[in-house]
Amino acid sequence: MGVRSARGVSRQLADVVVGCSERQVPGAAKEAAARSLLDAVGVSLAATGLGEGTAAFSDLVRAEAGHGASTLLWDHSRVPAAAAAFANGALAHALDFEDAVDGLAAHPNAQVVPAVLALAEEHDTTGAELLAAVALGCDVTCRVAELAGERMARRGWYPPPVVGAIGATVAGAVVAGLTAGQAVDALSLVISQSTASGEVKNSPDSVIRGIRDAFAAHAAVRAVQLASRGVRGFAAPLEGEAGFLATFAGAGLDANRLLDGLGEDFRGTAVSFKAWPSCRGTHAFVDAALRLRAEVDLDAVEAIELVGAPVNRMLAEPLAAKRAPRTTIDAKFSLPFTVALALVDGRVGLGSFARDQLSRPDLLAVARKVSFRPEPAWDTPARMTSGRLTLRHADGRAHVLEVARPPGGPDAPMSTDALVAKFVDCAAHAVHPPADPEDIATQLLGIGSAPSVRDLFARAFPRSR
Repeated sequence: MGVRSARGVSRQLADVVVGCSERQVPGAAKEAAARSLLDAVGVSLAATGLGEGTAAFSDLVRAEAGHGASTLLWDHSRVPAAAAAFANGALAHALDFEDAVDGLAAHPNAQVVPAVLALAEEHDTTGAELLAAVALGCDVTCRVAELAGERMARRGWYPPPVVGAIGATVAGAVVAGLTAGQAVDALSLVISQSTASGEVKNSPDSVIRGIRDAFAAHAAVRAVQLASRGVRGFAAPLEGEAGFLATFAGAGLDANRLLDGLGEDFRGTAVSFKAWPSCRGTHAFVDAALRLRAEVDLDAVEAIELVGAPVNRMLAEPLAAKRAPRTTIDAKFSLPFTVALALVDGRVGLGSFARDQLSRPDLLAVARKVSFRPEPAWDTPARMTSGRLTLRHADGRAHVLEVARPPGGPDAPMSTDALVAKFVDCAAHAVHPPADPEDIATQLLGIGSAPSVRDLFARAFPRSR
């Protein structure tokens, strides 16, 4: 797999992906996909109760949706696949608690899982086929982010939902049984719908940063559905002269890099699961703060100095706004606020970012002491999530702790027990909490042996009365 041919990159990619049966996807990749699926469903359930701006998506699709087989995580009703992907996609990143890949501008399952789950229920696939599709979609998302994400950001785009729409589309093509030619058409169709402006980083009052993946998941499902109905696309949607890469990232990229090891090496095995519901760039500092807080008298701390990778300046600038975030999602993208939570409360949980927490005087007083300095030498993927925290006293004493890699990544993975506990905690915050979340977690982790995704979800999430 991944061998060059006279065909273009888009067609070669489609040939590999749709030709990769679930038996050819390594067990480790499918196991990783099951863990990501569990995590994605859990954080989405929590977002039904806590995610700002997400209710509008559910309200809209319930008002417009007709008969369907795909589960709406809000109330467990069944709606058409595109509607489910749209509403569930709004939940995927709303709490910033889903998995990520350290060093990449990607949350590769936030778009893939809502889209693929909706299509898997519509087509009533097996659990093994679902996991293979998730593994392939996550992998392609990471490949596109690795190749083009940095350039896209420099050109003003916001990469995660855009690159995720590509991965969600190829995953959907697998579930829907598209031919390679139809998969190329679907890529053309999703590119025609996908966008995300980097201006979201400069607008702290906007909730778009949280609900962004609704658009990517919906576009992916629609692209697959239209391609399956014969809508023709471009011959070279990824590598063409005015294709995806040229348009979003500029000329000069080697699109063939997308094919290296495709169908053999799966990036989903390297995702990081989050212990805390905030931007992954805050986690090294949260970890350091939680470990240092017992050693200091917080009232005597005069300054809290943070050093991190240059990319994480977005978590500390503009400093005045980040010290007093006005929305839940901006608080999750705030180094001063998340560090203050860790130092004052000794925990950073789902309830830490409720609206009434944003105005707490004790948290804001500590956040005002926080400053951030970028370290140019850490401008590498390996150090993107590193952090150094210094608690400086007026008498000159200082407590310093550097965290090279926060917990939850491949070198310090979250245990299955911890992942299940996280799912149970998330489920408790849902609008309609499931009766037995531990049993649902077990079913999701074992979905690879399920003969019907539709039946499994019908048992796990029965229709609400």
